Amino acid sequence: MDLNPPAGENYAHPNICFFHVVFKAAALAFYILSALFVDSFVIIFVVTVLLAALDFWVVKNVSGRILVGLRWWNEINEEGESVWKFECLDQESLARINKKDSWLFWWTLYLTAVLWLFLGIFSLVRFQADYLLVVGVCLTLSIANIVGFTKCRKDAKKQLQAFASQTIASRFSSTIQSAFTVV
Repeated sequence: MDLNPPAGENYAHPNICFFHVVFKAAALAFYILSALFVDSFVIIFVVTVLLAALDFWVVKNVSGRILVGLRWWNEINEEGESVWKFECLDQESLARINKKDSWLFWWTLYLTAVLWLFLGIFSLVRFQADYLLVVGVCLTLSIANIVGFTKCRKDAKKQLQAFASQTIASRFSSTIQSAFTVV
């Protein structure tokens, strides 16, 4: 993964990018700054988790679909087993995904989890089990999106490879047929 955003390209969806980042930043900022202004753990817990849940929903249902062309969900089948479902744009549309949008999506997705992990370690070192609970919920939501979108991206790559193989095999077959066809 490149550390710097692609040069010479603007964001194709600046509003979506804004909301992709704003709930992450709001949850982190409220959690960090709330110790200075709020005395109630319950308020800190509820507001931080609410902001993290809003971020989870926005990433999973809006920014993931628009910025990187991926969508995932998890269902329980009749046997009670968890089944991952993945959806991606067609190959032509995936090729047109804005590189800067994609870069922002993936970097903020991973960076947020790293920051929650750091805050979790900080809470653990300070023996603050209640705050560790808040961080645990937020970290779980972040990791769920990371796992979902990473699996979805791998599934999309698999589909692309299968499509490419099928196209090549089809072209090769038609070339062979036309070579042996009598005119």
